[in-house]
Amino acid sequence: MLDQFYTLKGYALLEGNAITSSMEDYLEMIYRIHSTGEPVRIGVVAGMLNVKPPSATKMVANLKKQGLVVSKKYGYIQLTEAGAKLGQYLVFRHDTLHRLLCYINKSDNELEQVEKIEHFINMKTVENIRKLLDEILVSL
Repeated sequence: MLDQFYTLKGYALLEGNAITSSMEDYLEMIYRIHSTGEPVRIGVVAGMLNVKPPSATKMVANLKKQGLVVSKKYGYIQLTEAGAKLGQYLVFRHDTLHRLLCYINKSDNELEQVEKIEHFINMKTVENIRKLLDEILVSL
């Protein structure tokens, strides 16, 4: 119902989100590492996200249950087709929001702000922000 207020968790339940914001962070990082052509290992993911390897192992297991990655114990993490598609979108979303916040705040690094808000904006809004930025930045 569009005219009713819910808690953040309530909205998430209404949307039927299959993965959590933490899972998104891990998948985004796995996609980023994968995009460099380097093998994706638990230790690298953990290091990039400043978490301990056991936490990364648990999260990768959750991503595996969702069909987004495949991995074997002590092996590389590989993205499934669905994981690669979602990972690509997550990077797009991140980069779009980073570009917006840098423009608004006249800075070159808004990483912390992006990390705090990126999980709460839907795909349509992200796409419209990108279009707006393309229009604004072309006209400057």
